[in-house]
Amino acid sequence: MTSDDLPAYADMHGRAEVARYLYWEPRGPEEARASLERKAANADPSEFVLAAVRNSDAAFVGEVNLHIYDAGNRAAEIGFIFHPQHHGHGYATEAAAGLLRIAFGDLGLHRVIGRCDARNGASAGVMRRLGMRQEAHFRQNEFVKGEWCDELVFALLDEEIPSPAGGE
Repeated sequence: MTSDDLPAYADMHGRAEVARYLYWEPRGPEEARASLERKAANADPSEFVLAAVRNSDAAFVGEVNLHIYDAGNRAAEIGFIFHPQHHGHGYATEAAAGLLRIAFGDLGLHRVIGRCDARNGASAGVMRRLGMRQEAHFRQNEFVKGEWCDELVFALLDEEIPSPAGGE
């Protein structure tokens, strides 16, 4: 992420439909700037946040992130946020698949989970398309923005990643 991403990043994070299933409310311009600056600084070695850009014109379309929450057990959580005008083009699946390749390849992780609000069918769909299996549906396990919310948990193991063509 760079400061060049700020206009699209701020627009994305300022939208109610983007923040609907997140832990925060829509962000104002200064909150978005501070958030982007934190992510761009890469100060936390257990966090990887990457801008997702469209190949045709390098336009910022969203972000993917990986948080290593248990280094000893080589376990991490993947997440993604995409601008609504770029939904339905496969960008989230493509970007998250790339991050999973880094997670299981370069980083040598064993297990990656993904979590989402059970009402967020789009995020659940991305995780299913990534080959992640749903392991849990926790009922009313978090009180978020004034209401009890269900949560879905998906996971993928390193041994479940297909080998590259011709490899064993």
